[in-house]
Amino acid sequence: MDLNRRFNRENLKKFQFLNGAQLKYIAFLSMLIDHVNNGIVTPLLDGKGPLLYISNIFSILGRIAFPIFIFFVVEGFFRTKSRKKYLINLILFGIIAEVPFDMFTSKVFYNPNWNNMMFTLALCLVTVWIIDELKGKIKDKYLWYGISIVIVMVFGLISMLLSLDYDYHAIILAYVFYIFYDRPALGAAIGYISIIKELYSFLGFAMTITYNGKRGKQYKWFNYLFYPVHLLILGIIRFYFDL
Repeated sequence: MDLNRRFNRENLKKFQFLNGAQLKYIAFLSMLIDHVNNGIVTPLLDGKGPLLYISNIFSILGRIAFPIFIFFVVEGFFRTKSRKKYLINLILFGIIAEVPFDMFTSKVFYNPNWNNMMFTLALCLVTVWIIDELKGKIKDKYLWYGISIVIVMVFGLISMLLSLDYDYHAIILAYVFYIFYDRPALGAAIGYISIIKELYSFLGFAMTITYNGKRGKQYKWFNYLFYPVHLLILGIIRFYFDL
């Protein structure tokens, strides 16, 4: 690591006070707030009123989750003991989550035109995995960068064809976090620019900079089950109350 990067990392240390568990559970809470807003609060809106202000606040808080989840896919890529098992788990829970996701988003049991975030995370993992494998085989770094960008474009297109949640935005962001893995502040800044239409997502990008590199006390199956279970509950509520 050159002196400039070391200097940047030393400067960031005073901001790095959250471990992986804390950041993930902040992201889970943000996602829950966003989904409650979209699935329950928004259908009840009727012009102006207190509920509209609550919805707006929930919408802002809900923008925190996405950057953190993509950040940890890349972090998981570098730190997991088995990338293969990690990928299989993402795909497996993507399959488990699909019916709850469709119940929540579309009030149907299956909608092929919009597929859940676990599949998006799986495709992000595959993208950075392929790019990383090529890095060890292609000695010319400029050629590797060129090929990696083409790969991002291809997988971005695949994400759109598969109608994945956040589609190509997630692929681009995973690539940015991968490229700037050892420069988290720069990665967060460029990542935010890549999806600046989500204005308040800067909150999530800022939180990725607070990551101190420690795992924290995590519950693996809770991490995987939270997504499908909360979608199922919200989906049932939407069906029952016809929201």
